[in-house]
Amino acid sequence: MMDIETLNSSDFMYQSSVPVFGRYLSQMNIVLDRLELDAARLNLSPDELLQARLAPDMFACADQLAIACNFVFRCCAPLAQMEIPAYGNFDSTLAGLRQRIASRLSFIQTLTPVHMQGSEARLIHADAGQAQLHLPGMVFLHQYMLPNFIFHLSSAYAILRQQGLALGKADFDGFHVYPRAS
Repeated sequence: MMDIETLNSSDFMYQSSVPVFGRYLSQMNIVLDRLELDAARLNLSPDELLQARLAPDMFACADQLAIACNFVFRCCAPLAQMEIPAYGNFDSTLAGLRQRIASRLSFIQTLTPVHMQGSEARLIHADAGQAQLHLPGMVFLHQYMLPNFIFHLSSAYAILRQQGLALGKADFDGFHVYPRAS
């Protein structure tokens, strides 16, 4: 376990972003594995599951996952004083989502705490729908980026649960252990 009290601010910003994104991107792959396994049991194609939505005015599951992936670039690049990379053209299929996840994991693997030096106080400019945000890095990360990343992951999870996938909290966070319902 890391001793949070001994972290300097750049280490804290790094530890609060890169490992969190990495963990949940990896968990997203586990959710996609479950989607692949459960699709046949549900007599649905993986594409049907990825196009499901909770409400007509909400994004489909594939879009929720793609948006979550894009938050990794939108968050980590500005904190590291880098241009936000192009999101890339990936299909809204299982293969396309896995490629998108892999590209985000590759990106964050290049980052170190040194990249985050001074990011906690640096003013970050970002769009939030129609709003223009100008937030110190600490607020940007903890009050805007991480909650939005988790919101889109949670929405995708909820869509897949609603469609009948045998997902549990353990699939979402990778920490919990529960017996799997058959």
